[in-house]
Parts: sequence; structure tokens; C-alpha cells
Amino acid sequence: MADLDLVIRARRAILAGRNPNPPTEEPGGLRQNRQESACVGVRAGLIEAITPYDETPAARQVVELGDDVVLLPGLVDTHVHINEPGRTEWEGFATATRAAAAGGITTIIDMPLNSIPPTIDVDALAAKRAAAQGQCYVDVGFWGGAVPSNLGRLRPLYDAGVFGFKCFLLHSGVDEFPALDEAGMRAALTELADFDGLLIVHAEDAHTIEAAPKPDGTRYADFLASRPRIAEQVAIAAVIAGAREAGARAHVLHLADADALDLLGAARSAGIRVSVETCPHYLSFTAEEIHDGATEFKCCPPIREAENRERLWGGLRTGDIDCIVSDHSPSTPALKRQDSGDFGAAWGGISSLQLALPAVWTGASERGFSLVDVVGWMAEAPAALAGLTRKGRIALGYDADFAVFAPEETFVVDPARLLHRHSLTPYAGRRLSGIVAHSWLRGRETGAQPIGQLLTRGDA
Repeated sequence: MADLDLVIRARRAILAGRNPNPPTEEPGGLRQNRQESACVGVRAGLIEAITPYDETPAARQVVELGDDVVLLPGLVDTHVHINEPGRTEWEGFATATRAAAAGGITTIIDMPLNSIPPTIDVDALAAKRAAAQGQCYVDVGFWGGAVPSNLGRLRPLYDAGVFGFKCFLLHSGVDEFPALDEAGMRAALTELADFDGLLIVHAEDAHTIEAAPKPDGTRYADFLASRPRIAEQVAIAAVIAGAREAGARAHVLHLADADALDLLGAARSAGIRVSVETCPHYLSFTAEEIHDGATEFKCCPPIREAENRERLWGGLRTGDIDCIVSDHSPSTPALKRQDSGDFGAAWGGISSLQLALPAVWTGASERGFSLVDVVGWMAEAPAALAGLTRKGRIALGYDADFAVFAPEETFVVDPARLLHRHSLTPYAGRRLSGIVAHSWLRGRETGAQPIGQLLTRGDA
């Protein structure tokens, strides 16, 4: 047998479980990872050998990792807004994917907004793929959008390779991506059930928020009151009901309200195919620490109170929350209204691709979780959600995507070192645990060249 292309010798590696059966495409149908010493061998971009640490296969290149780092599978982030084409002053493929690679994320799935045109038909998908071509430092796939104008015509976009469809149940923040009402969402679920497509939902109820106090002004408490917890619960109940009636798959995006976990748990116990994610900022920050006018913290749904944060961590512990993804949602600094501190006028979104892993590891390690847990939430479960059958695990036949992580090191977030297009971040000055030292994409180190591929559903 010819030599392998690459062998990585790791005293600590997070390897996939030993169950020989493939994982399901449901986030809950995963195998348990484990940490152990190993050699991981790569040929032609795939993992071809996993051997005991002291049994090093012959290879053209052997990389010896230090005792202070852990070899992780490359992380998978299924909730990223890149905004190109159309709003490249907000973010772009080159800057976003370089930041992802620096943060140990080797695969991202781009949201259908806030690009212009939004990804709601085959031509718009082609325009987005053309804009991304040759710019990506990690692998990139695409979600489609479900809006009133394309209901009944989702299948062609699915056949063109999107991984599923996103909808909003209230104004999306951009006029070119209108929301679905509840009837529209149910119609989308019924349509997607015919070919087992996935609907991912921004679940806040429009009527509840319209009846809430307006968020104008600098007080964070007023902004929080404008997006009440019950808005998430009403919308999630509607998603569950629609998925049950249609027999469809649905996924709740960026859960902020821990009160909704009981609804989701009951639905899954009843066999309804619904999954849920949360985000690093909901696990890191609390409403009590956000100063008035600090619009860098604005996101929707909002960061809630400390007791809510702890219950989100509890949902991860019990398996009621499937995965953690960034919801990287950048804008220009001017749109964050730092000058006025007006939460009502500021864009809602937090850029965190580069910081997601350290942010999550900081909170996870403080609460007794392990890197095995973090890999499950941030690599294996998101890959399963999107149907990425060669991503998110260090296992034979998988893409040789890796992150080298130093979990015991700490750093203070310096915005000047961030690779996102804009450096404004609520993490500025915050001490985080864990540093990403290197990442590999299909056996090649990331960062120097845009070696990422554009992914198509069914081929990844």
C-alpha cells in the first residue's frame, strides 16, 4: 500500500464512537464520541486510517501534536449570514470563511438572506454560488428561503442543491425576504414533506411582538420587553403543530427562551420530528450585564436573564437542545447605532464565527462539560441536521477536516485580531478559554489559500 498523504499523531483526539451503523440525519440519532490517543491518517482528503498512537502508519508527512492540544473534527456551523452578493459591505465570503477557519470551523451553511438577491429560486442560488467561487477558505453550502412568492415551487431549488429552507414568522429585517404567516408555514411544511425537506424557522410570533411595547431608546430592559419570551413559545408551538400535521421535519433556530424547552421535549416524545439549536451569545451573556446603549449585544431573539442562560445549559445537558451554532449576523458598524445607543434602531446581529468555539468552551468547561460534549454540539449534530454525511466526525471515510485546540490556554478578545469584515463585538475585552492553533480542510492546512469547496446537498 502506498504511503498516506498525512498522519497526525495526537495524544488527545476526539474520535467518533465505535458503533458500525451510520448515524441518522436527525441530530438526536448520534453516536457517542470519545477522547483518546491516536494517529489519524489521510489520503486524498479523506480519513483512511485511525491507529493507536504508537502505531504510526507510513506517510509523506507526519505532524506530531503537543500534549497541550486536542485534535477535534472540524466544526460545522449551519447558521451563518455571509450577505454576498448585494451587501458585501456587511460581510463577504472571503472574510467570513477566513474567520471561520481561524475559529476551527471548516464547514458553514449560508443563510438565504441578507444577500441580494435572497436565495429563493434557482437563479439566485446560481448568483450566490458565482459570488462565492474561488473566495472560500472553508467548505460552504447554502440554505434556500421559503417566502410567500415561492410556495408551491420549492422543489426546483431543493433539486439544485440547497440543504433545506428557512422562513421567518415575523419581519425578517429586510424587505426582500418577507415572512410567512402561520398558514404559509404550514403550506411550506406540507410541500417539504413530499420530499422530506427540512424547514428551519425563525420562531418569534409576529402578533405577540406587535402587541408588545416598542423598543425605541437606549434601555436594554425596554428592548427585552419588546421581544417577550411568550413570542418564542407561541411560534414554536405553531411550528410543532405544523410539523405534526404535515409529517415534516422542522428545526427551531437560535432558541433564546428556555421556557420553550418543555414544548419541544413533549413534541419529540410524541414522535414529532423537530430539533432545536442555541447560540454562543445566549450561553455566554446575560441581560443583567448589558448596559443601556450597548447595542453590540442586540440580537433577535434577545439575550435573556441569567437564570434563563443556566436553563439553556441544562437543555444541552439533557439533550433537549441539539446543537450550538453561531448565527453569525454581521452588519456595518454604523447600522449598530453605537452613536445613539438606540436598541430600536440598531441592527440585530452578533458576529462570532471566529469566537464561537472558545466562547462555548469557556462556559462548558465552567459547568463540568467536556470537549466530547462540545464536539457533539458544534460538529456532529449540525452536520447531521444538514445531512452532511462526511462532516463533523473523526471517522473512517469522513473528510479530513480538523481543528487543533488548546483548551487550557486563555486569551482576551482583541477586536483588532478578528478576521470578520467588521470587528465590533460584545466579546471585546472578555477572557475566553481555548485557542485554535490550526485547522485542516480535507487534509490541507487552512488560511493561506481559498481551498474551500461549494457543497451541494447529497454530495457532502
